Order: sequence, then C-alpha cells, then structure tokens
Amino acid sequence: MLQKSLVAALRFLTESAIVRDNTPPGEHSKEFGYTFWNGALRGEYSLAEKQWDTFCPVWHTGQGIKALCLAAQALGERKYLDYAVECAGFLLANQLHGGGDDGLLLAFEDDPQMVNTSAILESLDGLFMLADMLGEARYEKAALDAAAWIARKAWLPDEGRFQDTYDIRSRTFKVLADLPNASRPLLDDCIFYRCYLRCGNTAYRDIALATAETLLRDEGPEGNWIKYHPCVKATGSIHPRHAFWWGRPMAELFGYTGDERYKEIFFRAVRWYENALRHDGGLFRGTYPDFNTDSFGHAASGSACAALCFMERAKFGESDHFISLAGKCINFCMRMQLTAPEDTSLTGVIIEKVMPPDGSGRNPYYIRDLGTVFFIQAAAAYMIQTK
Repeated sequence: MLQKSLVAALRFLTESAIVRDNTPPGEHSKEFGYTFWNGALRGEYSLAEKQWDTFCPVWHTGQGIKALCLAAQALGERKYLDYAVECAGFLLANQLHGGGDDGLLLAFEDDPQMVNTSAILESLDGLFMLADMLGEARYEKAALDAAAWIARKAWLPDEGRFQDTYDIRSRTFKVLADLPNASRPLLDDCIFYRCYLRCGNTAYRDIALATAETLLRDEGPEGNWIKYHPCVKATGSIHPRHAFWWGRPMAELFGYTGDERYKEIFFRAVRWYENALRHDGGLFRGTYPDFNTDSFGHAASGSACAALCFMERAKFGESDHFISLAGKCINFCMRMQLTAPEDTSLTGVIIEKVMPPDGSGRNPYYIRDLGTVFFIQAAAAYMIQTK
C-alpha cells in the first residue's frame, strides 16, 4: 500500500506539478520576474478556486529534487533522476554568476524582490544528492557557490546567526517591520556542515557549529524555537516544520563532534513532535506551547517531517517505538491523498490542509506542493530504512 501511494504521489509530482511550458503558474508567480520557469513545481492550489500559483518556488523545487532522488533509491527507478534533472534546471537557470552576487540563488519567498537566506539553504541538499547519484559535479558546484554567497554576505559571526532578507535592488539586507528578528540561526538541512564535508573548508564547519550554539542558547519551549519566525511568539503559534529544520540536524552534528548537548537537543525536538502529534498522526499549522491546536489549518507536510525525525531518532535506540510513530505519520499523509478526484490531474496529490468554512459551502481542501514533496521523502526513507 505504501509503495502504491508513493508511486501515485510521484506521478502527480512529475506529470502535473512540474512546469514545462515556461509559464508562471499563477498571478503571484508573475511578480517573481523569472524568465525561465521550466522545472519549477506548481506550489499552491485551492480546490475552491481551481487556480494554481507558487509561493517559494526555488526551495520547494529544491526539496522536490531531494524527494525524487530518495524515490529513485527506494524504488530502484532511474527515471525519477531524469525528473530531478528537470527541476534542477530551474534552480541553475535562476542563479547569478559573476560580480558581488556570484552564486546567489534567486530564492524569493513572500516578497518577489527579497531573497530569503533560509530559502537558499533549503534548496541545496537536493542538488548535492543529484550530483552524487549522477556523478555530475555541476550540481554540487551550484550548491557550493550558493552556500559561499551566504557565508560571504549573510553570516553574522558575532551573533551566530544569518541575515535573512536580501533586497536584490539595493543589494542590502533589510529589517522587515513585521518580523521580530532581523537574523536567524539557520541550521536547515545541516548544509554548512555538509559543505565542509565536500570541500574541506573549515570555515563552513565553524559556521554550522556556531549556529548550533545559538540554537542551544535560544531554545524555548523545549525542543523548539518560538522566538524566531515562522513561529509567532506574540500568539504562541509554533510552526510544524520548525523542529525539523533546526532540531534534526543536531543529530548529524552529534555524530561529528560527540557532543552530548547536540544529541539531547535533537531528542527534545523529537519529543516535541511526539507531544504535538494528534492521535491519528496529524499535525496543525497552529500548534501552541501547551500542545493545544487550532481546529483547521492542518499541515500534512509537518506530519511527514515528524516521520523523518522519528526515523532518525530510531537510529539511537527504541527503534520499534519510533518507527511505529513514523508509520503513523505516513499513514495520516496517505489518508490525505486524493485517489479518485474529479480533476484527474490531482490524482496522487497529498492535501496539505483543510481550511475553515467560509460560509459558501465551497471545497475546503488546500494543496501545497510541500505536502506531496515531504510525503515522498518520508515514504521513500521509510522504505529504505525498514527494507
């Protein structure tokens, strides 16, 4: 059943979600100013409005590359690497070369003129995986060049954090009025440690370790970091993928350093997911420090990321317990999968969330590519780990 569900999700991702006509998939997408769209993932779709758009196409597509690489491993199907090459083409076409911004990936997120450092970081691990699986150095070079731009431009060594919003018009970082912090300790995918392993630059290792120290200092609540967006400290809302981005990489740094503090904070991040998980394996976008939740706004991508954390935790002991939790999360995602929709192009997609009623009786389901992308990552990793 899991393999059938995974193949269906892959069919949606590769046949329906990838842009192939070089057309921006929605009105907001046009604002990004990309001249090359082929290979990008269509990211946002409301079943009520029946209109595609994108939100953060570079990092979402980068994680899609990672999903396709893992699927190729789990299923033994090289064709998924061909699709990953398509997606990588979108990233490489939107990377700058030469001048002071050499290596910059145009990873726009909320504002189509502002590049987010986190969005660049979250784009890179898929390129590393693709480089390794195909033996093509250009993908590794693109990722290392992007990381070098971040180290050169965004890293604040005195703070142990990264500036996070870069205005490509003025070539300066901006402090946005609606964000509580101008910089963040971004450990996403443990990218700088992985860069160090690839090129031997000890400055990258030092950035990763300094970032981890900041996270150790700023932890709160236990196993999470409500101080930093996309959490909202004012309301107490904790983002369902936050502990995945910053907690899970601590396991990797523990493996390198043997520092027990890294292992323990990873364990606490996993415990946060255990407590936040609903009885059926679901998670909510609005989860609060007491683990109460909103009633709507599910996050299937959060359940998939929790599964990835549980599988990593299983490597440290209590394997049956944590693999069982991972399976519960993956089963929830499978229940969120459309298997026979009226619009057959949506077959296999994972619904990200159920929206609150708006009084009209319209379909409340909302699709984000991340629900499908992280489900594929989690399902493929589960198949590989439990083989």
